[in-house]
Amino acid sequence: MNVEADISSQGIWQDRRHSLLWLYNLHYFDDLAAERSADRLDWQSRLVDRWITENPPGVGIGWQPYPSSLRIVNWIKWHLSNGVLGKAARDSLASQARQLEKRLEFHILGNHLLANAKALYFAGAFFGGPESDRWLQKGRQILECEMLEQVLPDGAHFELSPMYHLIVLEDLLDVLNIGKAYDLAPPDGLEDTVRRMLGWSAVMRHGDGDIPFFNDASFGIAQCPAALDSYAAGLGIVSVAEPTSDIMLAASGYTRLNAGDANVYVDAAAVGPDYLPAHAHADTLSFEISIGEERIVVNGGTSVYGDGPDRQVQRGTLAHSTITIDDSNSSDVWAGFRVGRRANVISREISSENGRTVLSAAHDGYKCLNGSPVHRRRFALEPGKLVITDFIEGSGTHRVESRVHLHPSISIGKIAPDGIELITPSGRRIRVSGEPGVTQQPGTWHPAFGSDVENLNLHVGRDVALPYMLQLTFTWET
Repeated sequence: MNVEADISSQGIWQDRRHSLLWLYNLHYFDDLAAERSADRLDWQSRLVDRWITENPPGVGIGWQPYPSSLRIVNWIKWHLSNGVLGKAARDSLASQARQLEKRLEFHILGNHLLANAKALYFAGAFFGGPESDRWLQKGRQILECEMLEQVLPDGAHFELSPMYHLIVLEDLLDVLNIGKAYDLAPPDGLEDTVRRMLGWSAVMRHGDGDIPFFNDASFGIAQCPAALDSYAAGLGIVSVAEPTSDIMLAASGYTRLNAGDANVYVDAAAVGPDYLPAHAHADTLSFEISIGEERIVVNGGTSVYGDGPDRQVQRGTLAHSTITIDDSNSSDVWAGFRVGRRANVISREISSENGRTVLSAAHDGYKCLNGSPVHRRRFALEPGKLVITDFIEGSGTHRVESRVHLHPSISIGKIAPDGIELITPSGRRIRVSGEPGVTQQPGTWHPAFGSDVENLNLHVGRDVALPYMLQLTFTWET
């Protein structure tokens, strides 16, 4: 979480001077499954003993279902790797599984419930006897049901966050792994689901190999895509080779456009499941660009959870590379993990025109405003050139603004009335022009939790009478 604290006191486990997410991470025991974990066995053993003593059964944050689920899995992985859980720890582990079975998160669903099921499956495999058999079968049953519900036909996790997609993919790989360790038949559909998720991940990664930032997304929370490719290969599932052509992921609504070494990623997706928009941002029709291994255009990222003002800003439309109308959010994000009014994608199609790939999409997130504006966006990509045309339908006078958030490594070169020059770390020069003129503004990118990095964004906007058209053109040498 990029926040350090002294954890030597007994009260640290429940110390609400820290965020709930920070305390959750303290109770996860992720370090037991981290790199070079075996170098820290003595320290880790002492911390496990402390947790048992200082967190009596059923009391406090650590016994909530989600941290319990992650800790159960981590303790079992640790023991299977190093043989270190003594009787007291195994007794505690059984108590944790009993408590979890009674408190499965059917009220939250999504990745939480899947993590609960995984933990029951792990505990059922690890222990012997009728009780553990029940855990195993209940975990299997929920996993089979939730894979059908949560993984879309194109392989995307249905919460539509590339970060959570990787978290769930690792969960399913872990289930496959422990099944092989205990010679268990895998849950029905598991291997096929993993293959589809690997395929989606192969499309949704930048030239640097990591995720684009749509909805809740940060580095350092999920495993990187290549690590999960390798994990899957070690379990006998070979990942799909990264595609080099244009890909529309129809079920999830994301599209990747490709021309040479340039990739453009577009969010023409729903905010998420109707009943679970917790990780949604108001980012409909936002986009990111990478050329080679260099990120050029980004979305704002995620550095905090909770319901504070920073969380509200980071979920808002202004933090994303798309259009705002009258400073409004395209979807009504509120209270940290809630969404009221939602932008609906009302059209989406991809075609080829004279050597260019064209993606056209529209959403109705601004129809609540006077004159019922509708945002239509057209991406036309060819080698060395990207033209983004925004059509705002409707009536009345409105403030229409386009923002393009730049990766912090991008610097500004020549500035002229007809455009701005961007310079990448490798020296590539990209010219951005627009009508009306393009200006630069300071901004902040949030690539990880607890991380705020200064960057720049490009801005085009004015008060206009609808209907209205706005255009941005990116050109570079190939």
